[in-house]
Amino acid sequence: MTTSARTRGTVRVVGTGLLGASIGLGLCARGVDVVLADPSPSALALARDLGAGRLPTAQEPAPALVVVAAPPDVTAEVVALELATWPTAVVTDVASVKAGPLARVAEAGGDLRRYVPGHPMAGRERSGAVAARGDLFVGRPWVLAEPAAAGAATALDVVTDLTLDLGAVPVVLDAAAHDEAVALVSHLPQVAASLVAARLRDAPAGAVDLAGQGLRDVTRIAASDPALWVQILGANAGPVLGALRAMRDDLDDVVGALEALAVEDAAGAPGARATLARAIAAGNAGQARIPGKHGSAPTRYAAVTVVVPDRPGELGRLFSDMGETGVNLEDLHLEHSPGQPVGLAELSVLPAARELLESELRARGWTVHG
Repeated sequence: MTTSARTRGTVRVVGTGLLGASIGLGLCARGVDVVLADPSPSALALARDLGAGRLPTAQEPAPALVVVAAPPDVTAEVVALELATWPTAVVTDVASVKAGPLARVAEAGGDLRRYVPGHPMAGRERSGAVAARGDLFVGRPWVLAEPAAAGAATALDVVTDLTLDLGAVPVVLDAAAHDEAVALVSHLPQVAASLVAARLRDAPAGAVDLAGQGLRDVTRIAASDPALWVQILGANAGPVLGALRAMRDDLDDVVGALEALAVEDAAGAPGARATLARAIAAGNAGQARIPGKHGSAPTRYAAVTVVVPDRPGELGRLFSDMGETGVNLEDLHLEHSPGQPVGLAELSVLPAARELLESELRARGWTVHG
């Protein structure tokens, strides 16, 4: 098979869960030879059947690159084993914590000149090969820890080519700095989402029936795999603890303000409202720093909400009609109306295009809310 990929030679993927199988699917689509490995025969066969790669042969030649997609708590041991087993191969991993595994590989005597710790900032709430997608990493940052030993630049180039073949954006970062960053932008949100969602366990059914898009947005990642997150949080406990303590201090301020307002009349509790306003405003400032599309500067969009009948083909018809207007869809949120056979599609567009889109969609028969 001919290949247009930057990656050369055979790539050995160890671990055929969501990330490993997605890497295999993406590379196979580019014509790269991918050989799969997994301690579970059924998981291995499933990934093979899904097209993520092939099974190893009895006389398997040495791979050029090994990607370790094993669970976080055994990543370091598997990396050290792969480095020893394939003395000419470059080895990388996809674990979400970097400093600890890097240190353990060094302690085990692993050749750090051939090891590039990596972490693709991509995933899904679902796990396993059945949830894998070849385009999972497209447009996503893929952190590569800075070479830990002299002479590792060549290995870094090899893994950079891998990330580019998968459509990711390589970002070179110190391992400790990576762990601090993901504690804030990934691990803290997971804990917060899980704690908010946990409040719903014993909520009255009538209260849950009122759930809107805001609750769905906040709790989406609360559906993640508990076993995996126990490993991730345990491996990055220090940085996550620091982020949680800072948030706890902010939460204590909000609780104190609300306690004061709960026992005072409308004119009482001086300063409490200012505390709440500062908390919300600080959130505004933080949210405004989140990068926009393709990593560009954050952009403010206008929202056009369209009532969509809950029938097959209606959403496709909406997209087709929108395409005919020439207005680009920047983002999309869908919300179902409780007890009604309709949904609400919130179309995010550039502010200058809002009035045109509203008028054009209304002319095509859509019910539009500005």
